Amino acid sequence: MRELFGTDGVRGTANLHPMTAEMALRIGAAAGCHFHREDGGSHRVVIGKDTRLSGYMFENALTAGLTSTGMDVLLLGPVPTPAVGLMTRSMRADLGVMISASHNPAPDNGIKFFGPDGFKLSDQAEAAIERLIESGVEPAPAEGIGRAKRVDDARFRYGERIKASLPRGLGLRGLRVVIDCANGAAYRAAPEILWELGATVIPLGVEPDGFNINRDCGSTSPEAAAKLVVERGADVGICLDGDADRVILIDEQGRVADGDQLMALLAIRHAAAGRLAGRALVATVMSNLGLERHLSAHDIALERTAVGDRYVVERMREGGFNLGGEQSGHIVMSDHATTGDGLMAGLHFLAEMVASGRRAGELLRQFEPVPQLLRNIRYSAGEAPLEAAGVKAAIAESEAEISGRGRLLIRRSGTEPLVRVMAESEDEVLMQRVVERVIAAVERSGA
Repeated sequence: MRELFGTDGVRGTANLHPMTAEMALRIGAAAGCHFHREDGGSHRVVIGKDTRLSGYMFENALTAGLTSTGMDVLLLGPVPTPAVGLMTRSMRADLGVMISASHNPAPDNGIKFFGPDGFKLSDQAEAAIERLIESGVEPAPAEGIGRAKRVDDARFRYGERIKASLPRGLGLRGLRVVIDCANGAAYRAAPEILWELGATVIPLGVEPDGFNINRDCGSTSPEAAAKLVVERGADVGICLDGDADRVILIDEQGRVADGDQLMALLAIRHAAAGRLAGRALVATVMSNLGLERHLSAHDIALERTAVGDRYVVERMREGGFNLGGEQSGHIVMSDHATTGDGLMAGLHFLAEMVASGRRAGELLRQFEPVPQLLRNIRYSAGEAPLEAAGVKAAIAESEAEISGRGRLLIRRSGTEPLVRVMAESEDEVLMQRVVERVIAAVERSGA
């Protein structure tokens, strides 16, 4: 039973359990013990982080825990999450660690792990680390303590890898691009890469101060970027989140497009070129019903998974698929990356603009979404709102009412104390009614 790890590592408010320096040290020691090799091979860990103030604290605590078990630590500094996955594999490390709470506000932070293959850890590996945290680990002898070293060129290595995923000779000259880095991990890498490819770069969210990550900017708040696209006459806007593993795109008129529209475009283009493995896209249960219908019309299957890009990647690896993602903007292109990469996905969209000669607005309206309503309800720590009898009854009644005319999805967030209630239906009155019924029941359960 995992208690520390959610759908994307360990996450919470800094200096509150479980995101304390003491716990980070224990997590580091347990992870070091779990991945310590007895065959005399490398004992190497790479650690990246975003721009939160608490990142310094967790970086030092994790380093102490890891080196105490004999692991050598390579510190990448602020880099996107996908850079950690890539560099874990390219530097032949036994483990990769990213310190980030992704799209969450600045007071939060998180710790997520990558295995030696560059992919996020399985549930089983995380459970094994939790058991070691609980039982405690034996530190290395004094002569076996690991070393720590800064890697100064991490973002440049990442930049070269990401550019190598694009068609040879591709240039972006003539394109005016607003790039919103959410004051996060890609605040230097993203504008540099776009400039190197020839784009006219209009940066936003590139002045992190430790507190402003994701604040009124980035993929969760694209309004500022949309306004800037229109004001500056840009061709497109690319909005990343705090650790740059997700992207939201904006067309030349300031209209926002989510990950479903981008996945539809990429899937159809890949299929037409014979590059869509298994002729299928992998997405989560949150992706719009309209995406499924649109892909079906192009003879492309949609494989659905639980919410979380790690589950998307697991299904991709199991089925041999090479394209997947989430409506929220995680886009996984496994021919080039081991996890969601917002900047890479954004660059591939720009490549499609160049190749087709079409404007962003044309490319980002792939299908008409089925009306969708999503509501989030926050609950207090220790509560189990979905276990209440009244909530179960409301869910059953709502599912029965919407059956055959849409779908209803209720789940607990794996990263925040939220219950997410989502419904889809062409009958918007019905959709509103079933969602409100469940919301009311959850609110009564915590009264």
